[in-house]
Amino acid sequence: MHARTGRTVRDLRRENRTAVLRRLYFDGPMSRLTLGPATGLSSGSVSNVVAELVADGLVEEAGSVDSAGGRPRTLVRITPASGFMIGVDIGETRVRIELFDLTLTELARTERPLAPSGPRTARYDVDLVVGHLREGIAEVLRIADVPADRLIGVGVGVPGIVARTPEDGAVVHGQTIGWDAVPFERLLRAAVDLPETVPYWIDNGAKTLGQAEMWFGAGRGARSAVVVLFGSGVGACVVTDPMGPGRAIEWGHLTVRVRGRRCRCGAQGCLEAYAGAEALLERWREAGGVPPAGADEETALTAMLAAAYPAEPGTEPDATALAVLAETAEYLGAGFADLINLFQPERILVGGWAGLQLGTRFLATVSGYAKEYALTYPASRTGIGLGTLGPEAVTVGAALLPLVDFFAQGGRRPESKPTIPAPAWQSALQDRVSP
Repeated sequence: MHARTGRTVRDLRRENRTAVLRRLYFDGPMSRLTLGPATGLSSGSVSNVVAELVADGLVEEAGSVDSAGGRPRTLVRITPASGFMIGVDIGETRVRIELFDLTLTELARTERPLAPSGPRTARYDVDLVVGHLREGIAEVLRIADVPADRLIGVGVGVPGIVARTPEDGAVVHGQTIGWDAVPFERLLRAAVDLPETVPYWIDNGAKTLGQAEMWFGAGRGARSAVVVLFGSGVGACVVTDPMGPGRAIEWGHLTVRVRGRRCRCGAQGCLEAYAGAEALLERWREAGGVPPAGADEETALTAMLAAAYPAEPGTEPDATALAVLAETAEYLGAGFADLINLFQPERILVGGWAGLQLGTRFLATVSGYAKEYALTYPASRTGIGLGTLGPEAVTVGAALLPLVDFFAQGGRRPESKPTIPAPAWQSALQDRVSP
């Protein structure tokens, strides 16, 4: 049977389940009575959906509250152990893997360091990274004693552009790390010991950061935002729907200086060549600064900040470090102005390990340059601040990728190997040519 809109009864039931699950996720525990107005469903529909979800083990009773002049109302909530997600952050210095229950409570974590020095392509050797994921996923499942078939999915945040093909699934184009069309999903499926029905959701790390901050962090309540991931390089995610996944943009490769410094992507004058942590430390070294020998980028950046802003009273700051940081603040401010003029967001949020370290020191200066370089009207309507979820937000956002899809499917797991979605442009083209 089909509704006039073309949706089937099955579609409507899935949408009703999705509405209840999402509302309970963000606002639960709730009574059946309050779920009706919150979801827009009738009391009968709410009762039926809740009964289904309880029977499926996704929802459970959670006490009761008094009602005015009537019987106490039973509260229901998401059942934490009814499903599990793994979130992975392939970062600049380490691969972080975390296991969460359905309410996003962390159950286990492990980290695998990447080489602190040496050629970047060697540090990000594909076989090495895949091996880290194979071992790390097995480890967190073992620590938490969670069977692999209870996973609703694995989300992975990666550096670079992610495309999808019918043959390989997610393919990563990571120009700055030497990944040229790496069939990452296919490699993971072949290497990691998980059931075929467990889906992988692989996306840009800035996009997973944006998802986390919009759902649980500094983006909550905003209608639109740009979330900036500032680490060894810089990237961003543009969010125009607070509940949507956002869109990753290669903000770090906007040209801020014609024929300027050579960027690690190979082009000249990119923002990342001036504002990324790797470039920032290189510029400090070229100006006469002395980063700790053999230190990774996080340790070296901490040392640079300590030199520029000494904690000991009476200690003279390192003038070289201060000058490099001041120039960096202006470049970042100009980059923020581009984001304001292009997207006119309600908020710009800064995250990533380098962004959180630097932001506490000079975000006010960066904001001042952004207001100076941007158009007055959109700049006056854009707030600039730090993310609130810390350096692990990419991992949290990666775990949300399978959760978003799980809720969109009404809380039902796939019964067969997940199909690989066609790229968005391909689907749009098919829609245009179909009769």
